[in-house]
Amino acid sequence: MTPLLTFFIGLAILVLFGWYFATESDRLRRILGTVLTIVVTAFCLWSTYPPFDEKRPDGTVIRRGKIHLGLDLQGGTSFLIRLEPPASAEGGKRPITKAMVDQAIEAIRKRVDRFGVSEPIITPQGNDRILVQIPGLDAANIQEARAQLSRVAKLEFRLVYPDNGQRLSAIDAGKEVIPPEYRIETYKQQVEGGKPIEERLLVKKKADLGGNHVSQAAAGYGQEGWEVTLRFDTEGAKTFGQITEANVGHRFAIVLDGVIQSAPVIKTAIYGGNAVISGGRMDEPEARNLSSVLENPLQTPVKIEEERQVSASLGSDSIKSGIYSGIAGFILVVVFMIIYYRLVGLIADIALLINCIMVVGVLGMFSSVLTLPGIAGLILSLGIAVDANVLIYERLRDEIKQGKSLRVAIDTSYRKAFSAIFDAHVTQFLTAAILFWLASGPVKGFALTLTIGIVASMFSSLLVTYTCFSWAFALGWLKRV
Repeated sequence: MTPLLTFFIGLAILVLFGWYFATESDRLRRILGTVLTIVVTAFCLWSTYPPFDEKRPDGTVIRRGKIHLGLDLQGGTSFLIRLEPPASAEGGKRPITKAMVDQAIEAIRKRVDRFGVSEPIITPQGNDRILVQIPGLDAANIQEARAQLSRVAKLEFRLVYPDNGQRLSAIDAGKEVIPPEYRIETYKQQVEGGKPIEERLLVKKKADLGGNHVSQAAAGYGQEGWEVTLRFDTEGAKTFGQITEANVGHRFAIVLDGVIQSAPVIKTAIYGGNAVISGGRMDEPEARNLSSVLENPLQTPVKIEEERQVSASLGSDSIKSGIYSGIAGFILVVVFMIIYYRLVGLIADIALLINCIMVVGVLGMFSSVLTLPGIAGLILSLGIAVDANVLIYERLRDEIKQGKSLRVAIDTSYRKAFSAIFDAHVTQFLTAAILFWLASGPVKGFALTLTIGIVASMFSSLLVTYTCFSWAFALGWLKRV
């Protein structure tokens, strides 16, 4: 489903909602409620197909599913990363601090997000190690993840000695010495269809501008092929402008992880806060990977100490038992509602099924990760939906006992029960939102599923059941409760 089509379907649903609440005609409201129920249900089913990966017997994925299973349900890949102590100004090794570990965890989390997985488990291990567990990576992505996790991406901008190579020639001839703040480095420039051209440059040892001022990096296709466009923050843009203004006509080396990527000539002062890393004949994956690590640089070098495959934390038998128990619980609720409330119980069961479809559909729409806590959130949201229907039905019985007609009792019960249902859902929604904001990993998945279920419960328990009541009453199927 294309984003444009999704937008127009969502817009149509909003228009139908507005029309539904604005009309005063029972017949039109009944028709609009039916159309809304069908459209939302069909849209959710379409958004979630196929729900899980379709695989060949050998395990090869034929078609990616819309819902990804979490580490506890399908396993994944585990990396144990060790932070390397950086060199101090005195030439020794600086100790690893908590701030270094926290910065590395945040940078690694952002890099992992680009693989399209949610709820990776990233936790510190001891004082200088980080455990990264990523669910459901294939062989190609494992290799890419390995490179992403270990690359420091230390970006520096250094001025080349401003004499167009004359000082370097004099140094080679033994007539001059290397200035103390400079050193000689080799720049390899790739040439299409030929060997790279090597050029020796006299480059500053200390960076004139660091990569920590890069606020945004994006890959794109330019005149020289794939390139990475950089945008600096306010301080970086100001410094970059001052450097380029003072060194027009001289070369400025862009150094990544100690290797010169390009050394263009500054043609004019650049105050826009932008720079481009090009040349080197980058392909698209390389450019995109580079933009990702430049946006999330590791300030402390790291090394992958251990890599292994992680099996699902729950055995297949435990997973099947959980699924079977969930289905059994759902069936028991359905049977109980029909026995206790008869026809109106069947209406509640229909709303409960639509509620479940909506939750799964939204999870598939956003390619969410389903974990065991997420399943628990789904089951809890179904309980919330049943509770809302029970409130309405008990209020309906009270209104009938007071001698009101069935039609009047239905309208009154929905009107009086609405405040209690709305207050309960808002309270639960705020709790889930706070949990989502403060939690991480699988607990955040529980909060997300619960939040979606609360919103779906409002739709199913109020609009869907009321529409079903309206049809049952209009067709003469509902005589008493």
